[in-house]
Amino acid sequence: MKVLMLNYEFPPIGGGAGQAHLAILRQYAGRKDLSVDVLASAPTPGFSVEKLSDNVTIHTVGVHKKNLHYWRKIEVVEWVARATPPYRRLLKENRYDLVHAFFGLPTGWLCYRTAGRLPYIISLRGSDVPGEHARLQFEYKLLGPLLKRIWKNAAALVACSEGLRNRALRFFPSVNIDIIPNGVDLNRFYPATARNLPGELKLLTVGRLSVTKRVEILIEAVEILSKKGRDVRLTTSGGGGLLEQLKNLVEQKKLTDVIDLTGRIESEKMPDVYRQNNIFVSASMQEGMSNAMLEAMASGLPIITTRCEGVDELITDNGIVVEDAGPAALAEAISNLAENKQRYNTMCAAARRQAENFGWDRVAEGYIKLYHRVLGKKT
Repeated sequence: MKVLMLNYEFPPIGGGAGQAHLAILRQYAGRKDLSVDVLASAPTPGFSVEKLSDNVTIHTVGVHKKNLHYWRKIEVVEWVARATPPYRRLLKENRYDLVHAFFGLPTGWLCYRTAGRLPYIISLRGSDVPGEHARLQFEYKLLGPLLKRIWKNAAALVACSEGLRNRALRFFPSVNIDIIPNGVDLNRFYPATARNLPGELKLLTVGRLSVTKRVEILIEAVEILSKKGRDVRLTTSGGGGLLEQLKNLVEQKKLTDVIDLTGRIESEKMPDVYRQNNIFVSASMQEGMSNAMLEAMASGLPIITTRCEGVDELITDNGIVVEDAGPAALAEAISNLAENKQRYNTMCAAARRQAENFGWDRVAEGYIKLYHRVLGKKT
């Protein structure tokens, strides 16, 4: 089977979708029954080709990226324009069985235009599905009709969580959507040897600093805890357009001693970052399925999060879902867990057990089965 995969976000660009794609490719590497070409992105102009393995080749199209974690509209247009010629060349030079695109837009647009020649699959990732994302409301309205045509012509649509599937069906009720969840590397992310609650409560949040993450709510929750005398520290790992704005907020609240906005941390350092903290916290309003939560769970961290799509599949007895998305409710949940060490230790163990249901090998096998199903229909 020969597959062409498309993704306009790919490490070091972007966030969870790029990391998920790379993790799947590592599972594909070395398979005798599969040959994969990838057309992805790079942060500086140019075209390059490298081998991930004998059967996986990555072609990158570079653009003028200003920020690795934030796409300006002009950069998206630039990637589509620059990626179109190599996409056509790859189709001309190879006999692919299907195309697998991450994101309905902009990557889905490329395979939609060649749908008459080759079936395509789209992995819906979150930001490409119309919803409450404040920054993209205009784009959703403008491109909604095109997005529906792209979805309708796809051989299969895949959401990474039940919540994302439901959001997609609210936008386009008549389509069929499979669910293949995100995964986590259980060998890289594992619990610290001794997990306990020291005097200083160490909170961690990880992700791109965007409007939907609502990091300001976490900052306000920490402010409440600090004023009540709780010895607490919050570390945020992630870059994005709101980094400077959030730093200013921390300075205004005089919390620079207890809140550390690190910016992006290299991925190879992240397993240690998780193990150095006690609780993973999130106030996100919208997720597909959070890679960061999965990594935290695999590292034995309980999760405290506001209600959003994607958490129902992840949070059982390993965390707390706060229905009120306000800072006071989050602060109370954090404080209650910190004061109950037995419950905390139980959640730590449950977090790792839950994560073991989400190995990347299962995710990759889910996609292989989907490829065969699509090709079976084609035949």
